[in-house]
Amino acid sequence: MANNSLQPQEQKHKFSVAIQGDTYKNLINRTLGDPERAKRFVAAISSAVATNPMLQDCDAGSILSAGLLGESLNLSPSPQLGQYYLVPFNVKTGKQLPNGKDEYIKKAQFQIGYKGYMKLAINSGQIRKMNVVAVKEGENVRYNPYDETFEATYIEDYNKRENTPTIGYYAMFETINGYRKIMYWSKEKMEAHALKYSQGYKAKKGYTFWEKEFDAMACKTMLRQIISKGGCPMSTEMQTGLESDMAMINGDGTYEYVDNTPDEPIITQTDPDEAIPAEGEYNESVAEPRPEESGEINLDDV
Repeated sequence: MANNSLQPQEQKHKFSVAIQGDTYKNLINRTLGDPERAKRFVAAISSAVATNPMLQDCDAGSILSAGLLGESLNLSPSPQLGQYYLVPFNVKTGKQLPNGKDEYIKKAQFQIGYKGYMKLAINSGQIRKMNVVAVKEGENVRYNPYDETFEATYIEDYNKRENTPTIGYYAMFETINGYRKIMYWSKEKMEAHALKYSQGYKAKKGYTFWEKEFDAMACKTMLRQIISKGGCPMSTEMQTGLESDMAMINGDGTYEYVDNTPDEPIITQTDPDEAIPAEGEYNESVAEPRPEESGEINLDDV
């Protein structure tokens, strides 16, 4: 794709206005190279922005850059599909207001969802099966990291299992040629990880998804870990996805990773539950894995 160079004067406009301007229209047509594809992209990204009032106040350039990245990965911005999300954040501009306080601007962060990672795995043509599960107390885990064997019972009563404390997290994938990788983290290890990479969670002020949906955030972290560190076959799209996940996409195509500080609360989606992950599985016979979260994780968590 062409370099997504955005004009600063356009970035100051609301997205609904900027997307109709010649600058953005020409950029989209030049980048996608197909008028019909460009038309579909504009409709899809405009619809995604329209569903979230806070996105409509975001810097238009950050939305378009994230949207074009998602399009290059063949992912949809529809919140209902859960492949990737545009998440509004407050970002310091480096300037101060007349009252002496820091000036902020709202920007859209690019976040791949659970289904997005699954779709990238499907598109690679190398993955036969992938799964991530929160393991519950009483499921009698037996895990040997030396030979990578994992055994656990399963609480079959759904309501009982949902109300049982989590003790760890299991992830696996299997390639079409039979290579299999598993990973297991205890709840304590995941807690230490969250404290290290989320300043907001460390402050415990109640606004991060690590606090609100710890298991959900942990499941995505496990998926990212096993993909990036488990020898998972990497297509170009998968590599780009891992590098760009949780990033602000600048106009020149570079990435900026925003890790919230305690006094910079995340701006969540209107209905965060639409973007919360649950345990899910992908294999060749499963068409609809569940969606993933929109939350704040530093790229270092891979």
